[in-house]
Amino acid sequence: MKKIIVLLVTILMVSCQSKAQPKKEKEVFKIIKSEAEWKSSLSKDEFYILRKKGTEPRYSSKFNYNDQEGVYSCSACGTALFESDYQYDSGSGWPSFDREIKGNVAFSIDNDLGYTRIEEHCANCGGHLGHVFNDGPTQTTGKRHCINGIALKFTPTKTLNEK
Repeated sequence: MKKIIVLLVTILMVSCQSKAQPKKEKEVFKIIKSEAEWKSSLSKDEFYILRKKGTEPRYSSKFNYNDQEGVYSCSACGTALFESDYQYDSGSGWPSFDREIKGNVAFSIDNDLGYTRIEEHCANCGGHLGHVFNDGPTQTTGKRHCINGIALKFTPTKTLNEK
């Protein structure tokens, strides 16, 4: 009986030493700049949000109630991230979208506040955008992409069609 217990304990110990959660390699983005280069190309607020993972104050974004048609792009590199058709008023105090432009937003795990959230980045330059939650509109995707307005620039459709 002792041999069986020792065998089971040994099997259990060996099986618990798996590499089921290997260390994540740092993601590499197409646009890479030094901190000094980012500081010189972004405003102080943009640098804080996009490069230092900051959060703008609730209800401070001019995009909270934008009703124009167009595209929201990364304010650091210009990559198109969200279409105005995806925007809705979540009541959260930040611009919210129910989906992203596929392939242009990257996701990672954020445990900075002591619990797990899904962080969103520009897939081109790695700029921090905000977080995505599963409490969005159920009639569409069920997602709420809660985005810092400072991380965005908006181009109205009329301007896009004139080019």
